[in-house]
Amino acid sequence: MPEGATVIDATGSLVTPALTDIHTHIYWGATALGVRPEIAATRSGTGTFVDAGSAGAANILGFREFIHKPSPFNTLAYLNISFPGIYGFSPKVMVGEAENPALLDVETCVEAAEEFADIIVGIKVRAGRLAAGENGANALERGLQAAEKAKLPLMCHIDLDPPHIEDILVDLRPGDILTHCCRPEPNAPVKEGQIREIAWMAKERGVLFDIGHGMGGFSFETCRNMLREGFVPDLISSDIHCMSIDGPAFDALTTLNKLLALGVNFDKALAATTTTPAKIIGCPELGRIQIGSTANIAVFNRNGGAHSLTDATGETIEFDKALRCSHLIARGVVHTGQTSPADLA
Repeated sequence: MPEGATVIDATGSLVTPALTDIHTHIYWGATALGVRPEIAATRSGTGTFVDAGSAGAANILGFREFIHKPSPFNTLAYLNISFPGIYGFSPKVMVGEAENPALLDVETCVEAAEEFADIIVGIKVRAGRLAAGENGANALERGLQAAEKAKLPLMCHIDLDPPHIEDILVDLRPGDILTHCCRPEPNAPVKEGQIREIAWMAKERGVLFDIGHGMGGFSFETCRNMLREGFVPDLISSDIHCMSIDGPAFDALTTLNKLLALGVNFDKALAATTTTPAKIIGCPELGRIQIGSTANIAVFNRNGGAHSLTDATGETIEFDKALRCSHLIARGVVHTGQTSPADLA
């Protein structure tokens, strides 16, 4: 053993790749919805945070300089098709960044994606009524144009229509991601408790379905209906931001525990938070443990006892086999202790 090596006793524990949370909002200080990843990292075993469109072409430089470069964690980003990114998201102010067509300039977005290719993993569009008003279909079209030109996948947020989920799923390409895939009805992959045929068709051609829990994107009931028909989400992510990090989402591990509580196969659920997202963002090494690689490792255990888990609709269930993180190693560094906003002030 090398001199000065750190020894972690993982007896009886589960050792896995650190989680990769493919849908977060960590552009803190520059966007109102952003939160510091340190708050969620150690408690959840998350070593990689992918920001889902907080920044657009106008401010992606700041994300690279002030978030990505100094971060002790792996941080990457989806670039918002909207020039200023998500600029009006807070408990008191809500302005959809995709409402104004003048902000959705395809060429500017593509140029930024190419300039910041070292951190950009895809294009993001929030196409629902709450984020785009009546302009959602146009926002989706421009997001797809930018993704096509930049040769990148698109992550599409969905909320209330317009556009309708069936119109979105028809347009998404293999490798594109529909996030908030277990949102409450209406405008969900489930209609009256049954999976829409268009959702099956999209999944079969390679469209990926992501949880994206957030403050309103995950319903136990929707997820139950999907799982009952064998429709398992491909990706499990938290969508942590200023209105979800203290509940109902909390972090990627809490979201993973919710899927486990509903009966998702353990190996599939773990893959949806490790190997699968790591591969999608072009960093497969972050989703595996391999001698000689920089360590990105989480140590989990199951403490026993009932744990209450609440979805975005307020439904609460009890789960007695929830995973808890005891150790996180990210970028080769051991991170210990729980972090609160007060610790970071």
